[in-house]
This record gives sequence, structure tokens and C-alpha cells, in this order.
Amino acid sequence: MKTYAYGYPRLGANREYKRLIEGYWQQEIPEVQLREGLDRLERERLRIYHASVDYYPVGEMTFYDPMLDHALMFGLIPEAIADGLRIGRSWDAPLDLAAYYRLARGAQAWEMTKWFNTNYHYLVPPVAEESDFRLVWAKPLLARAQYQMGVPYLIGPYTFLALSKGYPRAAWPKLWSKLTPVYSELLARCRQAGAEFVHLDEPALVSDVPPEHWPLIHQAYEQLAQQAPILLFTYYETPAPWDAFLQLPVRGFGIDLVHCRGATTLRESSVQELITALQRRPLHAQQILILGIVNGRNVWKTHLRSVAEWVKHIRAATQAEIWLSNAGPLAHLPVSVSVEQKLEPALRQRLAFANERLVELRLLRYLLDDAAPRSEEDETALREWNNYSPAPDSWNISTIRQRIASLTDRDFIRDAPYDERDRLQRQRLRLPLFPTTTIGSFPQTEEVRRMRNAYKNGRISADQYDQFIRDQIRHVVQVQEQMGLDVLVHGEFERSDMVEFFAEKLMGIALTQQGWVLSYGTRVYRPPIIYGDIVRPQPMTLKEITFAQSLTQRPMKGMLTGPVTILAWSFVREDLPRHEVAWQLGLALQDEVRDLESAGIMVIQIDEPAFRELAPIQRAHWPEYFHWAVKAFRLASRAKPETQIHTHMCYSEFNEILPYIEQLDADVITIEATRSRGEVIEAFERYSYPRQIGPGVYDVHSPEVPTVESILAILRRVVRVIPPQRVWVNPDCGLKTRRWEEVIPALRNLVLAATHLRREFPLGQWSMLT
Repeated sequence: MKTYAYGYPRLGANREYKRLIEGYWQQEIPEVQLREGLDRLERERLRIYHASVDYYPVGEMTFYDPMLDHALMFGLIPEAIADGLRIGRSWDAPLDLAAYYRLARGAQAWEMTKWFNTNYHYLVPPVAEESDFRLVWAKPLLARAQYQMGVPYLIGPYTFLALSKGYPRAAWPKLWSKLTPVYSELLARCRQAGAEFVHLDEPALVSDVPPEHWPLIHQAYEQLAQQAPILLFTYYETPAPWDAFLQLPVRGFGIDLVHCRGATTLRESSVQELITALQRRPLHAQQILILGIVNGRNVWKTHLRSVAEWVKHIRAATQAEIWLSNAGPLAHLPVSVSVEQKLEPALRQRLAFANERLVELRLLRYLLDDAAPRSEEDETALREWNNYSPAPDSWNISTIRQRIASLTDRDFIRDAPYDERDRLQRQRLRLPLFPTTTIGSFPQTEEVRRMRNAYKNGRISADQYDQFIRDQIRHVVQVQEQMGLDVLVHGEFERSDMVEFFAEKLMGIALTQQGWVLSYGTRVYRPPIIYGDIVRPQPMTLKEITFAQSLTQRPMKGMLTGPVTILAWSFVREDLPRHEVAWQLGLALQDEVRDLESAGIMVIQIDEPAFRELAPIQRAHWPEYFHWAVKAFRLASRAKPETQIHTHMCYSEFNEILPYIEQLDADVITIEATRSRGEVIEAFERYSYPRQIGPGVYDVHSPEVPTVESILAILRRVVRVIPPQRVWVNPDCGLKTRRWEEVIPALRNLVLAATHLRREFPLGQWSMLT
């Protein structure tokens, strides 16, 4: 039985990818060193693949983002940089990196949004109704020629077009007919170069594909399959409808059996659904069924022998040729468990990261081929893989289980309706029209990171570190007051990450040392591991927030990360329903809200940037998810009526879920609106949102300083849709990654824009106090 793995992390065991690219941006390393470094990384990835599985892709490596690469491959080169981007001169010309990075960051950067229901963000290709496509850069061919190994990798045409923006839905057939011949040309070149297969990633085919698209998809794939044998990979869900999918004339079908109909583990129902589909629509003799059976999105070891029995059952029931693979790209996992020596042994022995997933595929092949392991290491692993001790009793806490079990409908509702809360909050806060604020974090300078590391490594005392953090808070409060911001924040200097900070303080959650995962570009985070029941043993944010409030008469926001986002950006236990884990988090955060209120904090922000992200790909499963996700937020935010609850969301398709956002019952929502070129504002033109909103007025992921005029342009558009007394003025995200010399002028212009706009509206008509 053959094995196939894909999506191995490009980050590198020591975050080499991040260091190389950021070093180039900061002009610390030359372009040649960047290219050589990424070449070494790719060779190491291919070596790891080659040592573990039979087949694997080549060409997954990117200088920033694969969707950006594909847009440039197919000629979507903006006029503003066309002269600088040399790839248009011939199909195999090298990439001009300076021009390339202008599309990833800076004033010309493309919109960024979530890749399906994950925390990876991709750059959205702008495709207009009149767009044309042509092959200008054959990246997979160049990769295969360079490394002489692997299956050429491409994002498939349906996924590429489905994730692009800028064209009306009615234009899809015309654009599809223009795009697929370019893919045909590229596939033909791959076959001419000696490729045995071509890998096409088509996760969009498991989404809600319009029925009228399927005939055109079949027609196009008939042409594509004539050019090269295609291994078609879907993941994050299983196809619906099966029959339309299985009719595609490809050589191999990659199917995710773990994430089926909203599930997160391999289930008997998933296996039976696949068998039924294949019995109804059998594969042809030359077609391959590539089963995604080791989880590419969570870290718990696969139960090898039970999975092997399921594979045998599928093979016997369908008579198909079966290969084994991962369920979803391995890029969502850290590189290796082997470096995590500080984790509790009972936890560590249960974990499998990307390297361990490759081991699992190798071990499953031994089990299914009835073959002896080829090495002593594999023999030991096969013997010990799932042979670990029972989970300690301390992982399960009866008091939190009882608290969850005793919840009633009343526990998910605040004590007053929004209109009454709004009146109480305006009287208490007495804010001007167009109140200004920021999203939470301020620049995490090299000094901040150095002091945090010194504290963690024992080089400075807790008292010294606390004094340093207080000094940073004092400075950021002074800066905000001097600029004239209305609602202040404490800067979050004590927090390395918005989820990790809370994970450190909650029981039932573990942190890794090197468990880094890419979020976008070179931005990384370390997902915590939720392994047990979640309890807040003591207040988590009270010390810093109350100190900051003591320095000013202006309202200071309490800053919390919401339960859905903590869940989404963590690796979650599989022995408890996800909604119950989310509600445990909600109760822990509710306790924090109560402590902040008791300390006099009048405004509390509960960030939920992952609220849309966790929604199932197929909308038939949305009601179930949003039912428990909304309740989790409502548990966390069940504050007193006079306490103003904010939430923040960014870089997802939030315009699709505004009714569910309204159900959160937050008093104020701040939301990204800059990179999406006003798409969020358009959504509010169609949906009458009844509460206050702060559309982000500038892109914090760009080093460009916004002008007063650019901020006013966004705000003037907003007030045509939303009454001025309900509009806040804020950036579109936290300022953690920016430099002070960028932040100060940007926020100064933000305050000037708000001040200017206040003059345009009669105070008596639009006062925040009315």
C-alpha cells in the first residue's frame, strides 16, 4: 500500500522561514541569501518526505503565500507593479522579490482573509469580470526541474477562482472558461517534463458548490485529465454531492475522512458514507483512493490498529486501490514533538505533530501490508505508539462539569436589553461623537521581547519584570492621553500572544516550547493544547488593567480573548464535545469579567476574530455550530447592564454571518474594513445592524501611515450606512507588530479625522448622550 503526504510545514524546525524573509525585509540579509536559505528549507522538507512516504508534492514552498504565487503565475499582475515584476517576460523567468512583496505588505497589499475554516490567512487575488489569464510563471515546473523529485504542486482551478474576489457571480462561467486552458497548458508542460502525476489541491470542492457549476467542472477536468494524470486532493470536509465529485476523470481522489460533516475525528459514519458512495459510483480500474486518515489539524496520536481495520473494511467493500495520506495539510501542525521535553510525560506521549504524522503513515503501511518494520526505530514505535497510561484524574474536574450541567437558558442572557444598556452606558461613559480607541496591543519592541525572555529564563526577578511592564503601561497611557484618544488600553506588553497569555493562566491547557505554526506570511503563533477541564484558579488580567486605570480618568478597556477564539487557535481534546470545552472557557472568562467590573472597569473587550473561522465549510452545519458558539460568547460576556462589552473581529468573511454577530449581543463591535476595500461596509448597507460599530479605518499590517483624508473617506462612507451616534473610530487590528514611529502618526491622524468629522455633524442632533 502506497503512502502520500502533503503540506509539510515550510516554517522550519527553528523558524528559519520567518527569520530569512524578515531579515530580507529589514535589509539585514541580501536577496541571494534569502533564496539560498529557502532552497535549503525546501531540500530539507523533501528529504523528510522522501524518508517517510512514497509520494509527496514539490513546489509548495513560497516566498510569502501560495495564492499570491498562483495569481502571478496566471498573469494577474497589477499595473502599478507590472514594470517591476519581471515574470511577465517569459514563462520560466525568475521572480522579482521587491515587486512581489509590495503585493503582500504595504500600500498596494492585497486583501487578506482566512483560508477556509483555519487560522491561516491568504492574500485574495483580485479578479475582475474582464480579467484574462495567461501562463507567465511555471513555478511547479521550475521546482521539479530544480529538485528532480516530487509531484508538481498546484492549487486547483476551482479553488483558485472560488477564493478570488472582484467579479460578479454571473461572470464565473466566462472566467472559468478563460482560466482552465491555462491550467491545461501548465499540466501539459508538467507531463512533458516527465511528471508521473500532478497534485491539485481542490478544498473548495467540498464547499457548497452551486449545482450549475458541476457540469462545467466536469467538462474542464475532462480536458485537464488529458494533459496529465491528476491527484485531486480535498480536505477540511468530505464532498457533497459524492456522485458529482466521483465522476471527475482524475487519476486519484484525496479524501479527508477525519473532518466529515462537521466532525473532527474519524467516525464509523464517515467510513460508511464513503463506502456507500463508492458502491454507488465505483472507481475505474486505474483510479486511486487516497484516504486522509491521520489528522492534519489536531495533535492527538492516531489509534493505528483501529484505523487500519477501517481501511481494510473500505478496501474489502470497494475493491479500490487505496493509498494512505494525511487529512488536511500538515502545515497546521508544529514540526516535531521530540523537542517538547518540558511537557508532562502523560501528555507528551499522546501527541503527534507533523513529523510524527509521517511516522504514523509509515506504521499504518506496515500494519496493512502485514510487513515487518524496516528499522528498529519503527519496530519500537509500532509496539509503543498507542500503549500509554490512562489520563491522570487531575485532568478532569468535577466542579466545572457540574457548573456546565447546571446551566439554564437564563445563564446565556444579559440582565437588560440592548436599548436599556446603551442608555446606561452613555450616561456613565459620557463619550463624544465618533469616540476613538484602539484594538488593544501596542508595539512589542525588541526591548519588550528581550525583557520577557529574560524573565522567563530567570535572568531577572518577577519584581523587576513587573516594574518594567508598569513602566511600559505608564508610557502608553501617557501617549494615548496626549493624542486625545477617548477609550484607552493598557498596551498588552505582558502578553506574547492573545491566546497563549490566557492559556498560561488556565488549568487544563498546556503550552509548547517550539510548537510554532504559520498564521500568515511570516507571522507565527504557538497553539496551546487543551487536554483537560478548564478552570481559572485566579484573576488573569486584573493587575495590569487596574494599574492602567489608576493612571487616567478616561475609560480603560479590559482586554480578554473570547472562548471561541481560544478554542479555534488551540489543539483541542477529543474526548469531550467542542461546545462543552467552549462553555468551560466561557465560564472562566465570565469570572474574569466579574472581577474587572468589581474593580471599576467600565468597558471590557472580548476579542473573537475566530468566530467566523470555526464555522463548518458546508452551511448546512452552520446552525449547530453558531448555536453553541454564540452561547459561549454570551456566557463570557454576561456583564452588568452598565458595563459596555466590545468585541473585535478581523480578516474573515464576516459579511456572511451578520445575523449571528448580532446574536452575540455585544454593545460595540470593531471589525476590519480596510484591506477588504469596504466589503464589510457594503454588508452593513444590506443588513441593518442595530448596535455600535467601529469599522477599522486603516490597515495595521501595512507599514504605511494612513492620511487624515483616507480615514475620513472610510468614515464618510460608514455614516451613510450607520447613524453617526453608533460609529466608533479605530484601527482594524492590534498594533503589536508595528513600530512606534508608525503608530504615533497613524493614531494622531485617526484622532484628527474623528475631530474633523465631529464638526460636520450638529452636536445636538447626534450627541452620544442622546
